[in-house]
Amino acid sequence: MSAKDFVRDYEAALATQDWTVVAPLISDEARVVFSNGSLLAGKEAIGAAYQHNFNTIEGEEYRVENVHWLIETADSAAYMFEFYWTGVIDGRAASGSGRGTAILVRVAERWVLTGEQLGPMS
Repeated sequence: MSAKDFVRDYEAALATQDWTVVAPLISDEARVVFSNGSLLAGKEAIGAAYQHNFNTIEGEEYRVENVHWLIETADSAAYMFEFYWTGVIDGRAASGSGRGTAILVRVAERWVLTGEQLGPMS
Protein backbone atom coordinates (compact mmCIF):
# COMPACT_ATOMS: atom_id res chain seq x y z
CA MET A 1 0.00 0.00 0.00
CA SER A 2 1.29 3.45 -0.85
CA ALA A 3 0.75 6.49 1.33
CA LYS A 4 -1.76 7.69 -1.26
CA ASP A 5 -3.64 4.39 -0.89
CA PHE A 6 -3.79 5.03 2.85
CA VAL A 7 -5.86 8.18 2.31
CA ARG A 8 -8.44 6.26 0.31
CA ASP A 9 -8.46 3.36 2.79
CA TYR A 10 -8.77 5.70 5.80
CA GLU A 11 -11.68 7.57 4.22
CA ALA A 12 -13.42 4.24 3.46
CA ALA A 13 -12.75 2.92 6.98
CA LEU A 14 -14.26 6.04 8.57
CA ALA A 15 -17.31 5.65 6.33
CA THR A 16 -18.04 2.27 7.94
CA GLN A 17 -18.56 3.98 11.33
CA ASP A 18 -16.90 0.91 12.87
CA TRP A 19 -13.84 1.44 15.07
CA THR A 20 -12.66 -2.14 14.47
CA VAL A 21 -12.23 -1.23 10.79
CA VAL A 22 -10.49 2.09 11.52
CA ALA A 23 -8.22 0.87 14.36
CA PRO A 24 -5.66 -1.00 12.21
CA LEU A 25 -4.91 2.27 10.41
CA ILE A 26 -3.99 4.12 13.63
CA SER A 27 -0.63 3.94 15.41
CA ASP A 28 -0.72 2.93 19.08
CA GLU A 29 1.09 6.19 19.91
CA ALA A 30 -0.97 8.43 17.62
CA ARG A 31 -2.04 11.94 18.58
CA VAL A 32 -5.12 13.58 17.10
CA VAL A 33 -6.34 17.14 17.65
CA PHE A 34 -10.03 17.56 16.83
CA SER A 35 -11.51 20.76 15.39
CA ASN A 36 -12.73 21.73 18.87
CA GLY A 37 -9.12 21.71 20.12
CA SER A 38 -9.32 18.51 22.16
CA LEU A 39 -6.14 16.41 22.11
CA LEU A 40 -6.52 12.65 21.92
CA ALA A 41 -3.34 10.84 22.96
CA GLY A 42 -2.99 7.16 22.12
CA LYS A 43 -5.07 4.68 20.20
CA GLU A 44 -7.42 3.94 23.10
CA ALA A 45 -8.39 7.60 23.56
CA ILE A 46 -8.73 8.10 19.81
CA GLY A 47 -10.90 4.99 19.56
CA ALA A 48 -13.22 6.18 22.34
CA ALA A 49 -13.67 9.57 20.66
CA TYR A 50 -14.23 8.09 17.22
CA GLN A 51 -16.72 5.58 18.61
CA HIS A 52 -18.56 8.41 20.35
CA ASN A 53 -18.80 10.25 17.01
CA PHE A 54 -19.94 7.10 15.23
CA ASN A 55 -22.68 6.63 17.85
CA THR A 56 -23.70 10.31 17.76
CA ILE A 57 -23.72 10.97 14.01
CA GLU A 58 -26.23 8.69 12.34
CA GLY A 59 -25.57 7.77 8.72
CA GLU A 60 -22.42 9.87 8.55
CA GLU A 61 -20.85 10.43 5.17
CA TYR A 62 -17.23 11.57 5.34
CA ARG A 63 -15.01 12.60 2.47
CA VAL A 64 -11.54 13.97 1.92
CA GLU A 65 -10.70 16.33 -0.94
CA ASN A 66 -7.85 18.49 -2.19
CA VAL A 67 -5.06 16.35 -0.75
CA HIS A 68 -1.69 18.11 -0.94
CA TRP A 69 1.39 15.99 -0.21
CA LEU A 70 3.99 17.78 1.88
CA ILE A 71 6.47 14.91 1.89
CA GLU A 72 6.58 11.20 1.15
CA THR A 73 9.62 9.07 1.88
CA ALA A 74 9.99 5.31 2.21
CA ASP A 75 9.00 5.41 5.89
CA SER A 76 7.05 8.62 6.51
CA ALA A 77 4.62 10.94 4.79
CA ALA A 78 2.63 14.08 5.54
CA TYR A 79 -0.30 15.63 3.73
CA MET A 80 -2.83 18.42 4.06
CA PHE A 81 -6.47 17.99 3.10
CA GLU A 82 -10.01 19.30 3.30
CA PHE A 83 -12.68 17.18 4.98
CA TYR A 84 -16.45 17.26 4.78
CA TRP A 85 -19.09 15.31 6.69
CA THR A 86 -22.85 15.06 6.78
CA GLY A 87 -25.18 13.02 8.93
CA VAL A 88 -28.04 13.17 11.39
CA ILE A 89 -27.66 14.17 15.05
CA ASP A 90 -30.68 13.89 17.34
CA GLY A 91 -32.97 13.57 14.33
CA ARG A 92 -31.65 16.71 12.62
CA ALA A 93 -29.46 17.04 9.55
CA ALA A 94 -25.93 18.12 10.46
CA SER A 95 -22.75 18.79 8.56
CA GLY A 96 -19.28 20.17 8.96
CA SER A 97 -16.02 20.75 7.17
CA GLY A 98 -12.49 21.81 7.80
CA ARG A 99 -8.87 21.38 6.95
CA GLY A 100 -6.43 18.89 8.32
CA THR A 101 -2.83 17.79 8.35
CA ALA A 102 -1.88 14.15 8.78
CA ILE A 103 1.40 12.39 9.42
CA LEU A 104 1.90 8.75 8.47
CA VAL A 105 4.62 6.24 9.28
CA ARG A 106 5.30 2.89 7.71
CA VAL A 107 5.04 -0.03 10.14
CA ALA A 108 5.55 -3.60 8.91
CA GLU A 109 4.98 -2.72 5.25
CA ARG A 110 1.79 -0.72 5.89
CA TRP A 111 1.04 2.92 6.58
CA VAL A 112 -0.54 4.06 9.85
CA LEU A 113 -1.68 7.46 11.07
CA THR A 114 0.61 8.79 13.79
CA GLY A 115 -0.61 12.38 13.93
CA GLU A 116 -3.56 14.39 12.71
CA GLN A 117 -4.72 17.92 13.37
CA LEU A 118 -8.18 19.01 12.26
CA GLY A 119 -9.33 22.60 12.17
CA PRO A 120 -11.91 24.89 10.66
CA MET A 121 -11.97 26.13 7.09
CA SER A 122 -10.47 29.58 7.06
